[in-house]
Amino acid sequence: MSKIIVMIGAPGAGKGTQARLLSEKYGYPQISTGDILREMAQSDTELGRELKGILSSGNLVSDDILAEVIKERTSRDDCSSGYILDGYPRNLNQARLLEDLAVQQDRSIVFVRVIVHMDSLLRRLTGRRTCTRCGEIYNVYFRPPQKEGICDVDGAPLAQRSDDTAETVIRRLEAYKASTAPLVDYYNQDGRLVEVPGDLPVEQVFEKMCGLIDFSAS
Repeated sequence: MSKIIVMIGAPGAGKGTQARLLSEKYGYPQISTGDILREMAQSDTELGRELKGILSSGNLVSDDILAEVIKERTSRDDCSSGYILDGYPRNLNQARLLEDLAVQQDRSIVFVRVIVHMDSLLRRLTGRRTCTRCGEIYNVYFRPPQKEGICDVDGAPLAQRSDDTAETVIRRLEAYKASTAPLVDYYNQDGRLVEVPGDLPVEQVFEKMCGLIDFSAS
């Protein structure tokens, strides 16, 4: 039975990096809800036109429409062996809709939660700096530039994103925790939740994650 791997993790936990590595290992496409919404909004289909209208008006995409988008994307040939969801589901209703889709597609679901302590998340996010010219990313705590505030690549100044300030980051993390807690409880009910410590080096996190995913599928 092919697998659906659902990645859960706070902003800054590194789930995007781990999802990319999992995609390379298993050959599953990494599906980001933001990316597929933008892609489908450009398509000349009934669903695409509906999405374009919703997004252009600034309204939220309903759970039912989002489920249709996920279903359409995951019905393509590149998902035949399985796929990785990054950014979906975000609430209990979406989780239940995904369960229905998994049954329709005859796939099992593995829920992977990357856990990183709050102080590490704060340092990862508030320490992030981006080159204003080439987009190279640094971190003043973990990967500082050779010269403070200056990009190693092209010598351009580095900048901090407006949503990477301590006050904003704390609000984002608190909102994430509040919205995710019900999902974690839901996924944990039948033992399908896989939890991985994300404070370790990337390679070690990936190794542990693969071992747990393979075990859960056996």
